[in-house]
Amino acid sequence: MGEDGLRERKKARTREAILREAFRLFREQGYHATTTQMIAEAAEVSPATLFRYFPTKEHLVVLDRFPPLTEALAAQPPGAPVPLLRGAFRAAFAALSPEEITAGHDREVFAATVPELLAANLRRSPGLIAEVRQLVADKANCAPEDPRVRDAIGAVFGIVAMIWMQWAQDPGLDGPAEIDTALAHLEAGLNRT
Repeated sequence: MGEDGLRERKKARTREAILREAFRLFREQGYHATTTQMIAEAAEVSPATLFRYFPTKEHLVVLDRFPPLTEALAAQPPGAPVPLLRGAFRAAFAALSPEEITAGHDREVFAATVPELLAANLRRSPGLIAEVRQLVADKANCAPEDPRVRDAIGAVFGIVAMIWMQWAQDPGLDGPAEIDTALAHLEAGLNRT
């Protein structure tokens, strides 16, 4: 492994350590009572390092393209919108370790239960949706304004949001598998019982 690969692995470990300690502290003390200084100390990094990875405490828990959907979508072969999105979600989850999936799930639970974080995620959603819309349109060989693209993204993201809420209530749920099953159902036309 080259120097760049080692550097990237170190960055990933540092990022995960910060997230792991942040969520441990959030669970123990609550989101509002936990300071960035506490998180940096627990993760054994300087505050400056923490802020390089996460510019604000809010950035620890707001949507940051988890799973890395846009990268997975860009790698999909051309096709219809729903199969493209299903394939992208499958690939994105497959590229994550169980620890990364758990950390993402924990972040989403916090983001859905702390009102300020829910609002922050809603503010960031249009940019992600626009990026996904363009990628899907390109892969489906149609315009981003095409109703098929809008409808597919709305249906897929709606299903994913519903499963994410269910997963927040039932941490034992296999969220990625449930998302794939639900998207297969959508892809089949929602006709099966």
